[in-house]
Amino acid sequence: MKATYIDYSDTNSFSATLLSYISEDPNLKAFISNWPTAQSFNTVIAEKKVSANRSVLVNVLKKQYSDAGYQNTESALVHENINSLSRPDTFTVTTGHQLNIFTGPLYFIYKIVTAINLAAELKSIHPHKIFVPVYWMATEDHDFEEINHVKLHGKKHTWNDDAKGATGRIDPISIRDTLKSYQNALGFSENTKKLSAILEEAYLNHTTLADATRYLVHHIFAKYGLVILDADDAELKKQFAPIIKADILEQNSFRAITETSKNLQASGFNTQVHAREINFFYLKDGLRERLVYENKRWEVLNTTITFNELELATEIDLYPERFSPNVVMRPLYQEVILPNLAYIGGGAEIVYWLQLKQNFDQYGISFPILIPRNSALVTGESFSNQLNRLNLSVKDLFKDTNTIKKDWVVENSEHTLSLSGEWQEFSSVFEKLKLRAYKIDSTLAPSAEAVKARLKNALSNLEQKLIKAEKRNHQDALSKIEHLRNKYFPANGLQERTENFGLFYTLYDDNFIAELVKHFKPLDFKFTILEP
Repeated sequence: MKATYIDYSDTNSFSATLLSYISEDPNLKAFISNWPTAQSFNTVIAEKKVSANRSVLVNVLKKQYSDAGYQNTESALVHENINSLSRPDTFTVTTGHQLNIFTGPLYFIYKIVTAINLAAELKSIHPHKIFVPVYWMATEDHDFEEINHVKLHGKKHTWNDDAKGATGRIDPISIRDTLKSYQNALGFSENTKKLSAILEEAYLNHTTLADATRYLVHHIFAKYGLVILDADDAELKKQFAPIIKADILEQNSFRAITETSKNLQASGFNTQVHAREINFFYLKDGLRERLVYENKRWEVLNTTITFNELELATEIDLYPERFSPNVVMRPLYQEVILPNLAYIGGGAEIVYWLQLKQNFDQYGISFPILIPRNSALVTGESFSNQLNRLNLSVKDLFKDTNTIKKDWVVENSEHTLSLSGEWQEFSSVFEKLKLRAYKIDSTLAPSAEAVKARLKNALSNLEQKLIKAEKRNHQDALSKIEHLRNKYFPANGLQERTENFGLFYTLYDDNFIAELVKHFKPLDFKFTILEP
């Protein structure tokens, strides 16, 4: 594949806050640790403090990778990376995501490739240190409706199940029919057979969605040394227990994040999440419910479970795994147990991480460098030729369909469709009329201005009619534009937010991932267009 790159600002697809961040807007400096540059990592590496016990992390990962399916030559680099995490000169770069079935939208894959490439880039700069890419599985998330579907060729495949509690603990046995439907949509080829075999082993021969997801993602990325972590673990939670206890009892994160959010908004930026007084759920099999403080007791919503202060403190000490962080505390948990330097996230994730630094500071936890994940558009073989024949640029295609059509007609018509020149002439005449009317009677000036406004509106309507009439003369070209736009921007949005990687795996096999690894540049912050 060949790659071309355009600025994120030219895609009309990313928030103003994210664009400000990658342009290093000084108004955001108070909400980060370091700007996302190669030079910043020198500082972060030198200052990184690891509060957790590395041996605990290594032992947990070894346990999670103990199954026979991970004991092969393809897994060698993964095990090497796991073992290296016990060393003080080893660091991680992390991305996280929900357990979307069959990997969900393409950006799931893009996040992981960004982490892999950033680790490799840091290794090239610091050859005497080790950098491990990590995928943090959001196994404790309970939003089943957000992960139970996938789109392939525009068709939605949904796993219908009355699942409750943490999604990582769900048994995927009932996914069989959905898997079959997805496999049929993949088509018939050797690549399809290969992917189908991996999917069947993942979802039909594992008893939890966490294990299924690990197996699938591992077999896609094992050769790149990706380490996959399920943090729903008692030993890992023990290291987070002091913060769990302090935060629930003292509501520290609520105050810190609320204050930061107000400061962020005062600086002209939007916020993404809201902190609660208590930012933990109570977690058991089939149960993940919010913990609230009412009537001088801590209650688990929608249950009869309650605690006084002593009972709650004892429960945290004995069973820290029962306390699950929400969206604003999960990042803190991640940074407590990992020797992490950077977090790779989507645009919305980067924005809510900006709300968290003060909370990290009050607990003495290092705040990572925030890296927006790479974004891409994967095109077909005739993509450039189609654009050239239509006299369109890649940037043009990122506009909405109606704007593209209007601009194209104005640009390619043999006639002058814009009436801006005529309006300037009329406007000049009306200024003279307005002055003449004013000299006769000052109260007539508003009347002249009203006539001018009506004429401007009439000219605008006439211009639209001219464009509409000219569109009928170029219907063939406009239909091709609409086809291109619908093909590469499904549902009028970025391809990566809708389409699944299976579409491209069936075409390119493992080479698809290899091409992403080849062309993604984590610290350049450019949108990637890939063409065969």
